[in-house]
Amino acid sequence: MPRPSLLSALVATAFAGVLLTPVAATAAGAHAGARHRVADEAPLAITIDNLTPSALPKTGPVRVSGSVTNNDDQTWTDVNLYPFVSSDVITSTAELAEEADTDANADVGQRITDPGPYQTIDELAPGETRQYSFSVPRRRINASVAGVYWFGVHALGTSGEGRLDGADGRARTFIPLIPASATKRVDTALVLPIRHVVRHDPDGRVSDLADWTRTLSANGRLRALTELGVAAGDRPLTWLVDPAVTDAVTAITNGNPARSLAPTIDPTAPGDGESASPSAGASDQPSEDPSASTDDGDDSDATEPEDADLAAATVAGSEWLDRLHTGLEGSEILGLPYGDLDVSAAATQRPAAYQAARKRTGTELAPWGLPVSPAVAAPSGYLSPSAIEMTDPSTQVVVTDKMFRGRAPSVAETDGHALTVASSEAATGGPGPDDPMSLVNVRQRIVSEAALRLLTRGQPPLVVVLPSTWAPSSSAGFFDGLDLDWLHLTTVSAISAQGGSSVDPDRLVYPQAQSDGELQAVDFASAAALTHAGDTLQNLLTLNDQVGGVVSDEAMTDLSYGNRRLPLMSRTSAARSRYWIEQRLRGVEVSAPKAVILSSGSGRFSATVTNTLDEPVTVRLAARTDPLLRISVPDSEVQIGPGSRTSVLLNASSRAVGVRNATLLLTDTDGTALGSSDSLPIRSNQVSRVIWLILGTGVALLFGTILVRLFRRIRAAARS
Repeated sequence: MPRPSLLSALVATAFAGVLLTPVAATAAGAHAGARHRVADEAPLAITIDNLTPSALPKTGPVRVSGSVTNNDDQTWTDVNLYPFVSSDVITSTAELAEEADTDANADVGQRITDPGPYQTIDELAPGETRQYSFSVPRRRINASVAGVYWFGVHALGTSGEGRLDGADGRARTFIPLIPASATKRVDTALVLPIRHVVRHDPDGRVSDLADWTRTLSANGRLRALTELGVAAGDRPLTWLVDPAVTDAVTAITNGNPARSLAPTIDPTAPGDGESASPSAGASDQPSEDPSASTDDGDDSDATEPEDADLAAATVAGSEWLDRLHTGLEGSEILGLPYGDLDVSAAATQRPAAYQAARKRTGTELAPWGLPVSPAVAAPSGYLSPSAIEMTDPSTQVVVTDKMFRGRAPSVAETDGHALTVASSEAATGGPGPDDPMSLVNVRQRIVSEAALRLLTRGQPPLVVVLPSTWAPSSSAGFFDGLDLDWLHLTTVSAISAQGGSSVDPDRLVYPQAQSDGELQAVDFASAAALTHAGDTLQNLLTLNDQVGGVVSDEAMTDLSYGNRRLPLMSRTSAARSRYWIEQRLRGVEVSAPKAVILSSGSGRFSATVTNTLDEPVTVRLAARTDPLLRISVPDSEVQIGPGSRTSVLLNASSRAVGVRNATLLLTDTDGTALGSSDSLPIRSNQVSRVIWLILGTGVALLFGTILVRLFRRIRAAARS
């Protein structure tokens, strides 16, 4: 296993930190007359914070309230507020999308001036904000044709330059009109995503606690989305959850511990196999190596000063988990592949990563054990054809309607896979100039989209995946505005079960920009290397059978959609974690004697294995030699207690005279090298068979010559 360079990791981190810095820009608005304005905006900014009811009633008033802010550097007086409504009606979702992009300064409706200003703000100082609230009688709203209308508020005031033509501030949204005679309902499923990039420190702790505190606290993104879901009450709602997020927050609330090497197996329990005692025949001695006390990474018992960031994150995380549990209970929960895996990239680079992430999500959501159904849904809504093909037919696959050439169905059947199609426009909110993603604007866009579907032949259902980046300022009135006789809230699975249209795969679109943005092979290789290192660490530890799974979870979070933007950060994180693990693997060392002499061609010698970790380990010995030298290592595993050393006897044999080098190395129980090795020279003094043959032949010739001479002398003496 190659050792990562710490320097390269730090350089990568620094490089990643300067990439993709967001740049803010503001648009200048035109207004009659030369006037300096704060932030170059309209002098008066209006919001619509409440609109009741959300659809035009047959009778009764429409109530609207919000705020007016003076963005100018001079005081405005006699600010008169008027409602307005459009005379033209919007009758299709395509037309609604075009209207939503209308220039913020365009006049899209006629002011309702009878009976006069609906409210007047006498004076508004620079930077001051005042609330407004008024009702508009239904009889004064000129709308009778079913469809969607513009509705909003105009502000007309007086500045130091007097009163100018046109509105000095405006807020706009949409409001539908459905005939009272309508008897059918349109099925509408809202999907609330819980996804967030999860990163880890080298020792396995969840990193960037300050960011987690922000997103989990009041007005934070995850907290705001959760509160919106809780506000649904017993109404049907579909949650789209990455289990890695709830696991990360749970870890934070439990003290955000580092990954632990401590025992997770009770050696005295029946069926757990061998204990942590050293292997038979080995002599276990206390280690004299000063590095024997090396920290094994378990800091849970260490006394540390209170961490303010951890304390704040713990409080925010605990409150968020409680609120999320309240919202999830009784609702449909779709579980994303663990870590919010980039599924399209996995289909191309490493399909096994998808299978592992899918299996890790499982069928229950921790820490509550709530039932979870498998799902795949990219933040962009786009999935590659290979990604769709990779999913199991039982998996809920949610895609955007932009993936289809021509008109998109609500549910598509393609090559045996059911695709639930979400509206790309319904989640984009309302028109400007006020915040398009304000709570009222988002709700009114959803209601308007549903109304136009109701007026469409067949009443196709509506699926809206709310943006995971959305942080609604409140949840008040959102679901109350969806309680309409003709709008039926339901779940994604209920809509998917209705079946859909058969779609040829050639109709599916996967833009090149999406393909270019996918995580690359290097990202999957980096995560796989980290997972392998975690498995090796678990194989090394005698009494820990969980650390490998912990590391695997960390590696999965490095392959999320969120890492598409800054892939170098995830690669660096994986490299630093792998380096941390390899340091622990090298905490078990093998020492060979300085030299070995084989006087008869074979012999025995001992090697020493030292465990400098605070936990018992199990290893194997392996040897690398040339073909003329053989070293026999024990087939059995070697177990060494914490801070101990063990001697292991080895047999060596040589088929030639001379000195040859051998290398001893340690492996885990699966044969993966741990990183520690030691080399030694082995000298063989044996005499080869050829030399013995020559010597034997010489001796035979000598004795033969002696015998011949004796025989001749005896014969000569006999003759004489």
